[in-house]
Amino acid sequence: MEPEIDKNLPLIDFDEELTLEQLLSPINKNQLFVSLSELLDAEFCISTPNGECLLGKKPDGDITKSPLTADMEVVGFIETILKNKEKIDSARKLVELILHGSARYLMASTLHLQAIKDDYEKLQEKHNALQQSEKRYKDLSENLEIRVEEQVKTIENRQFQLYQAEKMASIGQLAAGVAHEINNPMGFIKSNLSTACSYVDDISDIISIVKEGSCADEIRKRLVEKDIDFILEDFQVLLKESIDGANRVSSIVKDLKGFSNIDRSDEEVVDINDVLQGVCNVSKPEISKKAELILNFSDLPATKCKPAHIGQTVLNMLLNAANAIKDNGTITVSTIYENNHILISVKDNGEGIPEDVLPRIFDPFFTTKQVGDGTGLGLSVSHDMIKSHGGEITVESTPGAGTCFNIFMPISTNGFA
Repeated sequence: MEPEIDKNLPLIDFDEELTLEQLLSPINKNQLFVSLSELLDAEFCISTPNGECLLGKKPDGDITKSPLTADMEVVGFIETILKNKEKIDSARKLVELILHGSARYLMASTLHLQAIKDDYEKLQEKHNALQQSEKRYKDLSENLEIRVEEQVKTIENRQFQLYQAEKMASIGQLAAGVAHEINNPMGFIKSNLSTACSYVDDISDIISIVKEGSCADEIRKRLVEKDIDFILEDFQVLLKESIDGANRVSSIVKDLKGFSNIDRSDEEVVDINDVLQGVCNVSKPEISKKAELILNFSDLPATKCKPAHIGQTVLNMLLNAANAIKDNGTITVSTIYENNHILISVKDNGEGIPEDVLPRIFDPFFTTKQVGDGTGLGLSVSHDMIKSHGGEITVESTPGAGTCFNIFMPISTNGFA
């Protein structure tokens, strides 16, 4: 079961480096203290870089300090008089694992509240306003043609807003995992650049004595002192790692752009497999917490469509599948081309959908989640998107065994409604 979200948690800026005090805030400190006391069997304290003790008691005597890191940055220390290195390492790894989970929880919980719960009541107000508008226009008889045209424009505008809201809700749910995927390469890029700066200082020192006209023996001595052979070799490794990290971030951003602009009206001739691959890449950090993502793509002909709409539809289904799985499940995304149609299947082995709920899953604002945990628009929006492509969505579900969504979409070369 997922932990309950604390509504009083502060919003976190992903550019901000979390302090040890922030990382410990969601954790049960009494339980952590008991666990570390049993593990170390000695006085200890968890302290900040400036020495402030946040857990335990400052021990007296010859203290061993073991650094605690989060996202490759030192955020604090375990201080103890214990000299058993294995126990200290075990305690450090336990605390770092807890801090890592706490950071993910803080990011996910605050973004979840901001992107979904805070907007839920506004969405319902817009929906109610739309229903009232429809009733009012139906009661009017004068200037019927003009009134209908105005009504259509209002509905389209509201529908666009609902699409945007659902897109933001989905991105909000993914944001914590995506941010972590970006923070990892950025962390080692930052570390590599810091090391590279020190190498440049060493090289500059050698160049300065060369310019001063020092003798060859002095220059050779300085080259040995600075270990110039290692610096030149490691410099190349640092640069290559940094380039690979930058390419990784670029790839994540590219995948996000694949479905970020849901209002984009341009039709494109694309390979649906490429669209699905991008969506799976972006959603994988969120899905991998509960399930293994399996891709079975068949060769498909290019088709004209709105890639952002197809990506949003499959993303909604992937997130729903992940929510239906408690732990260690599988989600399989498959594509097949037959009878001039593309079939996209999203299958999971989760809890399944109850028979009494199944007929209502495409209704706007219908959701089985708690208030604030979902908009109830995901499948409704997905149904409208696929329908606009001349396709349809079917679902097969067995309670306790899983669910399979099938998207049937005709090959198009001339566009769609």
